[in-house]
Amino acid sequence: MADLTIWLEATGALAGAGGLGYAKVRAPRVYWSLVGMPVTWGRFAFSYRSTMDVCGLTVQPSGLRAFMTRNVARREVQPVPPKIRRVQPTSTGLRVTLRLPAGLEPADVIASSERLRHAWGVHSVTVVETKPGFVELRMTGYDVLRRVRMPRHAAPHDLVVPVALREDGTAFERDYRKAPMALTLGANHSGKSMYLRNLIKGLAQLPVALVGIDCKRGVEQRAFAPRLSALVTTPDDAAALLAVLVSEMEDRFDLLSEHGVSDMWELPAGLRPVPVVVLVDEVAELFLISSKEDEERREKIVIALIRLAQMARAVGIHLEICGQRFGSDLGKGATMLRAQLTGRVVHRVNDKQTAEMGLADVAPDAVPVASLIPMERPGTAVAADSTGGWSKIRTPNTSRAEVVATCREFAHLVPDFPAFEPFRPFAPAEAPATGPSLVKPRPVTD
Repeated sequence: MADLTIWLEATGALAGAGGLGYAKVRAPRVYWSLVGMPVTWGRFAFSYRSTMDVCGLTVQPSGLRAFMTRNVARREVQPVPPKIRRVQPTSTGLRVTLRLPAGLEPADVIASSERLRHAWGVHSVTVVETKPGFVELRMTGYDVLRRVRMPRHAAPHDLVVPVALREDGTAFERDYRKAPMALTLGANHSGKSMYLRNLIKGLAQLPVALVGIDCKRGVEQRAFAPRLSALVTTPDDAAALLAVLVSEMEDRFDLLSEHGVSDMWELPAGLRPVPVVVLVDEVAELFLISSKEDEERREKIVIALIRLAQMARAVGIHLEICGQRFGSDLGKGATMLRAQLTGRVVHRVNDKQTAEMGLADVAPDAVPVASLIPMERPGTAVAADSTGGWSKIRTPNTSRAEVVATCREFAHLVPDFPAFEPFRPFAPAEAPATGPSLVKPRPVTD
């Protein structure tokens, strides 16, 4: 009987260990909640002061405090670490709010984030300044980018679209009010198209006009035709559409001038124009020319894009430019246009120079990270902006059929834009049997 009891106990222990091992691989959230979080919290609480000391995140106490400690409390004077204000467990890690003592700044904590990660045995430590004198340590207990699960509360609203998951477990949101123009770079099969697909899915649910420029004969964007206000698939048509967008921008500036305001959002809701998001896929196709006759068309396209990037933010016209590479090798105007694109997302690239094109002028520290994204992690990217901040993100795997269904469901949100009527695409189901026409015929103008 004793032997049977021992056997059952041993079997139960092995089964429990095997279950925890399985959960660690297949259900990391469950493993973190049951095992990882208590262990990490205990390790953090036990070693906090010594860890801060060896990482150089302590300061000498003030003279009065040292005097009181030595002569009143009769204790040895020790360096002062940041004071813990709050410890909050989450489904992916721990969030610790710290009050920095005089003499420390957030940059000091950011520089030590890698050492803190190893000291507490977590997957990553991200430091975020919440307000002057306070920082938040966002510790992630496991690799949340291995299997992307967007937060439940992440949903499109206003002009904010959650498109990916950050390494700290929060949603990366494309905010067109904060970063009106953006550039997305990435090599083939890096996840660039998946990023754009998730962006279109979110934008389709908002009251905005979507304009597509897809010079790969529409293979990427034609399926989303029910929700597009305009779609062009050749450089010639792109030049004509961009001229219409510039004219629309000028009309909107006249409207702002009439009402004495400098921004579209200052207008009354009834007079406010519909925001327009221009989705450019493979921007290099608009810059490259095959003959001397194409130079005039290229110049018109480049000038129109630069004008939109420089001025269109105030009137609610936004550029979302995607490509594999975008630098001075594309010719005159490329770097000038890139300088106006505030938001940057760089997926896996084939060379360091491409990563530098997207990140070196806004977040140089992120260039090595973007250069080392592995091929087996499609959708992983580095997102940065002109503030110098950056984060590692990964886009969830969204099927093309899901995005198409969303575009059909919200097709009624396509606004009435008479100027875009010549460029309105046929939905795939409505395409005429005689051929795969992509856009309606439009009159030839001088």
